[in-house]
Amino acid sequence: MTEAVAIENLSVTFTGGSKPVRAVDGVSLSLGQGEVLALLGESGSGKSVTLRSLLRLHPPKRSRMTGSIRVAGRDVLELSPGELADFRGGVVSMIFQEPMLALDPVYTVGAQITEAIRRHEKISAADARKRALALFERVRIPSPDRRLDAYPHEMSGGMRQRAMIALALACRPSVLLADEPTTALDATVQIQILLLLRELQRELGLSIIFVTHDIGVAVEIADRIAVMYAGRVVESGSVRDVIRGPRHPYTRGLLASRVERAQKGDRLETIPGSPPDLTALPPGCAFAPRCSLAAPQCREIVPPLAEVGPAHTAACIRVAETV
Repeated sequence: MTEAVAIENLSVTFTGGSKPVRAVDGVSLSLGQGEVLALLGESGSGKSVTLRSLLRLHPPKRSRMTGSIRVAGRDVLELSPGELADFRGGVVSMIFQEPMLALDPVYTVGAQITEAIRRHEKISAADARKRALALFERVRIPSPDRRLDAYPHEMSGGMRQRAMIALALACRPSVLLADEPTTALDATVQIQILLLLRELQRELGLSIIFVTHDIGVAVEIADRIAVMYAGRVVESGSVRDVIRGPRHPYTRGLLASRVERAQKGDRLETIPGSPPDLTALPPGCAFAPRCSLAAPQCREIVPPLAEVGPAHTAACIRVAETV
C-alpha cells in the first residue's frame, strides 16, 4: 500500500514552562492511501500533539520538533512559510474537536468556506459559494442555502461539526486529520458523524488519522489502531488484531475497563495508578509503575516496538506472556 503519511522518530518538546515537557517521544507511524488510522489513548498520551505536528501547529518559539514527517512525499518540517500555507488545507486538513472554537464567530460559515476556497484557488466568489453549497449538501446540512448565511452560534452542535467537515474538505485535501470530532456530541449525533466520515472517506479516497479515547469509536471508524501512552506508541495493528488479541498490558487494561464488557452488579476493572508526569518520565517503560507484569528490567529498558504478528507490533519485553 502506498504511504500517504510517514512519521519517523517524531519527538515534540514544549519549552514554554518552567520544565520542558516531552509530549511525544520517538513516534513512528504510517498511513496508507485510502486508510483510516485511529490514535487511541488517555488524555495526555500525545495523540493530539502528534496530529497537530502534521500541520506544524505548535508555537515555534515554545516547542521543538525532531524526526521526520512526510506527507505525499513532502518533508513537512522543511516547508517554507508560503509552502506551509498552501499545504494546510490543500494537502492536509483538520477537523477540530470543538467547532465553536475553530470557526470565526463574526463571519458566516459560508463566508469562511468561500474564503478558504479562494485562498487556494483562483475562482470567483460566486463559484466559491456554489462549491460551498455543494459541500453543505454533501455533508447533509438541511436547508443548505440558508445555512451558508448562518453564524456558528446559530447552528446546533451536530450541524456545526458537519460545517467543520465541509470546511475541512473545501480545498480537496488528500489527508484528513480528525481530533476527537465526536466527543462533544450526544450518542445519536456521534454515530451520524462517524457514518458520514466513513462514507466521505470511501467516496473521496481520503486518508484519515482519527484521534479518540473511545475504543468503540475507533472500532467503528478505523482500519488500523495505534495505541499511545506517555508520548509513545505501545501497540499498533489492524482493528481486529488489537481488539481481539491485544498484546501490550496497557491495551489489555483499556479493553478490560470498558463499561459494555461488564455485567450488572460487576465492579469495573481499572488500571491502577496515574499516567506519568511528562516533565519527569520514569526510566525504562513508562507503563511499568502501573503494570501487573512489570519486571526489574522493565524499569531500565525502553522496549522497542516488536512484531508480534503480521503487521501487528507491541512495545513490551514480556509480550510472550500476553498471548
